[in-house]
Amino acid sequence: MTSSSLWQPFTLGRVELPHRVALAPMTRNRAERDGTPGPLVAEYYGQRASLGLIITEGTQPSADGQGYLNTPGIYTDAHIAGWRGVADAVHAGGGSLFVQLMHVGRISHPDNTPHHRQPVAPSAIAPGQEMFTANGPQQIPTPRELSLDDIQDVIADFRQAAASAIAAGADGIEIHGANGYLLHQFLSPNANHRTDAYGGSIENRSRFVVEVAQAVADEIGADRVGIRLSPAMPLGGIDEGETESVRAQYRQLVSALAPLDLAYLHLHHVGDDELLASLREAWPTAVLVVRYGRTRAQIADDIEAGFADIAPLGRFALANPDVVERLRTDAPFNEVDPATLYTGGAEGYVDYPLLARV
Repeated sequence: MTSSSLWQPFTLGRVELPHRVALAPMTRNRAERDGTPGPLVAEYYGQRASLGLIITEGTQPSADGQGYLNTPGIYTDAHIAGWRGVADAVHAGGGSLFVQLMHVGRISHPDNTPHHRQPVAPSAIAPGQEMFTANGPQQIPTPRELSLDDIQDVIADFRQAAASAIAAGADGIEIHGANGYLLHQFLSPNANHRTDAYGGSIENRSRFVVEVAQAVADEIGADRVGIRLSPAMPLGGIDEGETESVRAQYRQLVSALAPLDLAYLHLHHVGDDELLASLREAWPTAVLVVRYGRTRAQIADDIEAGFADIAPLGRFALANPDVVERLRTDAPFNEVDPATLYTGGAEGYVDYPLLARV
């Protein structure tokens, strides 16, 4: 039987959760070409509503924020209408919906965005990686450095996207400050060479992240806002330096975010338990922790160790819409089909089998 610590109710901001597992955000590339999440997206999230806290895939707050093909947006009337269908499906199944706002920054290509413009970033430094486009893999171009006015525009985009998510019926939003995307680029000294108020010192590199979080909290209420961070995560060409440098950056950042009293801190953890413990101690509300490679038996470990309040599930929930029931009853899991993760359509998306009913 799975640890009983997973089955305790929990209050997260304004929502009451029935247990301590949740759906982790995962890009699935099933939105329409214009970024509208259609009925298939609503079906996918509705199938997984028993997870309680449903954190969506990364959702761009603007045309500049898009990196990949067929990812959803939340900045047009059509997007809002599409997300309303998702929210309705999740609520019908008893879940709560948090839309993850993801601006990819330099991890983009003009072929993938509606305006076909050069990507933007804290500094004009290419990540040195390829991007899949409709014309096949292409090298990501050097981004345009955001001006001070541009930075304020991006903050306004996040604010408006958060308001749009609430207008669509979402219960809250998660700011994506992790995994090599725009906010993470500002934090990383190898992606941020600015010499103004948004670069140089640890405090300056944190400034953009804190200002985005403040703006979103002011717009929709801090108790509807989570933020995801990934200290030392080497995705998207990010290199945050030696361990002590990473610790200093994230301890400062979390101490600057803590007074905002956001609903939660979501950490994509890559192994520094000393840092994890100190961030947990500094954070005043809920902490979510997800790790690569957890086994079924390890899902509750961070909760039992006092590092986390909630354990988001990725691949287990992707392949098992009824993962909560499977955990409660020790039923076997379906395995993920890697070939259908990003292919579009229903296959490998909404057709994973449920437990047999007798």
